[in-house]
Amino acid sequence: MLRHFVISPALMLLSLPLGGAARDFPDILTVAPDLSTPVMEADRSPSAGRRVRMVAVGYEGTTVHHSLYLPTDWRQGRKYPVIVEYAGNGPYRNKIGDTCSGRVEDCNLGYGISGGKKFIWVCLPFISKDHKRNQLQWWGDIDATVEYCKAVVAQVYRDFGGDPRAVFLAGFSRGAIACNFIGLHDDEIASIWRGFICHSHYDGVRKWGYSGSDRVSAAVRLKRLGDRPQFISHERSV
Repeated sequence: MLRHFVISPALMLLSLPLGGAARDFPDILTVAPDLSTPVMEADRSPSAGRRVRMVAVGYEGTTVHHSLYLPTDWRQGRKYPVIVEYAGNGPYRNKIGDTCSGRVEDCNLGYGISGGKKFIWVCLPFISKDHKRNQLQWWGDIDATVEYCKAVVAQVYRDFGGDPRAVFLAGFSRGAIACNFIGLHDDEIASIWRGFICHSHYDGVRKWGYSGSDRVSAAVRLKRLGDRPQFISHERSV
């Protein structure tokens, strides 16, 4: 994932070139990181402070999976706000060496926002059209992706203390577009979210190579937002 995503969204805005040239700002690699995103572990049961590989019911026997992180202060029986995250397209590399794999296990944004405390953090996949693997570029089967999200969020409520009143959807690049494209796909999934954090691109701002990326289609989805907040940021310029 892009290397500045371990910092908070508020600091992301401070890093934007507001009125100054990009060269006036230091390379983020010169700043010592204060967080290290946990590695996703396979064949481990969820527990406080661990990020584990999970598979939704119906996808056993495939490589489709998501990751679940329980905060360091997690205790059974308590309620916790939830950050659900979608990854960008992968594999991607820009001219200054920032990369995105498109994989759920390489997401960072939700951990950077929470710092690993007080929030459950879930990274969800886009489902391939054959329902056998995680889709690394764009959407795959949109309906299957939406249903996977609904099922996992319901499990987080039921089994891990997710608070239905405080579930936030976040994403980088493709994932930022997905905040509306997937998160506001229909009334049921749209009703899940308390707020949204969209970094690097936004649904409807430009047309991409898939059906429904136009402004008119995006406006239909946006009507499902209601009065809920969205934090929208972008690197270098908007």
